[in-house]
Amino acid sequence: MEYLLDPFEVAFVRHALWAGVLVSSICALAGTWVVLRGMAFLGDAMSHGMLPGVALASLTGGNLLAGAALSAGAMALGVTVLSRSPRLSQDTSIGLLFAGMLALGVIIVSHAESFAVDLTAFLFGDVLAVRAQDLRLLAAALVIAVALAVLGHRCFVALAFDPRKASTLGLRPRLAQALLVGLVTLAIVASFHVVGTLLVFGLLVAPPAAMALWARRIPVIMLGAALIGALATVCGLVLSWHLGTAAGATIAAVAVALFFASALTSSLRPGLPARPRPGRSA
Repeated sequence: MEYLLDPFEVAFVRHALWAGVLVSSICALAGTWVVLRGMAFLGDAMSHGMLPGVALASLTGGNLLAGAALSAGAMALGVTVLSRSPRLSQDTSIGLLFAGMLALGVIIVSHAESFAVDLTAFLFGDVLAVRAQDLRLLAAALVIAVALAVLGHRCFVALAFDPRKASTLGLRPRLAQALLVGLVTLAIVASFHVVGTLLVFGLLVAPPAAMALWARRIPVIMLGAALIGALATVCGLVLSWHLGTAAGATIAAVAVALFFASALTSSLRPGLPARPRPGRSA
C-alpha cells in the first residue's frame, strides 16, 4: 500500500493527480464524440494547430494558454468554414489547415534559439508543474464542457448517427458541428499544458474507445471514460514516481494500455452486440 500512497504525500504530485482527473473528465466529454464520429484526425490537427499561438506567446512573453486558445480557435473556425464547401471533403479541409498551421508554427519556432525547452513542454506537457491556478482553470473548463455537452447532446446524437435526419428535424447540423468542434478544441487546449499535444490523444481517445467496447449509452461511455482516465492518471503517476519516467507520457501510455486490455477482454466476451456505426461528418 505504501508503494501506491507514497507519491501522493508530495504536494505537486497531488496537484498532478487533480489535474489529471479534471483533464480526464473534460476529455471524456469530448472524446466520446471523437470516437463515435471518427474524428481522431480532427483532434490530431487541432492539437498541432496550437503551435503558432504557443510559439508567438512564448516569443512575446505572453500567456501560453491564451496563445494556444487563440490559435486553436482560428483552426476550429477554419475547419468549420471550409467544411461547408461542397467541393472539399472535411478530411481535405482539416489536412490543409493542419499542414498550414504546423508549418507556420515551425517557421516561428525557427526564429527563436531558446525555444527548445518550451517546445518540449508543448509537445509532452509537464503535469508535475501544475499549480493551484491551473486547477482552477481546468475546473472552469470542465464546467463549460459539461454545459456544452448537455445543451448540445440531442443535436450531437443526431449528427453522429444520422446527419440527414438531424437536418430534417431542424436541429441545425452545421451549428451542431461547430459546437462539437468547439468542445473538442476546449478539451485539447485545457489538456495540452498537462500532457502535451502529442500525448493528449492518450486521454482524448483511449478511455472513450475502451468504454465504447462495453457500453451502448452515450452518458455511460462518458462516465466510464472519465473513470478510466482517472485510473490511468493514478497508475501513471505511481509508475512515473517509482520508475523515474516522464509523468505525462506515462499517464498517456497507461491510458492506451487500458484500451488494449479492454479490447482484448471484450473480444473474449460472447454475445456482445456490435457498436452502432456513426454517420459521416456533416
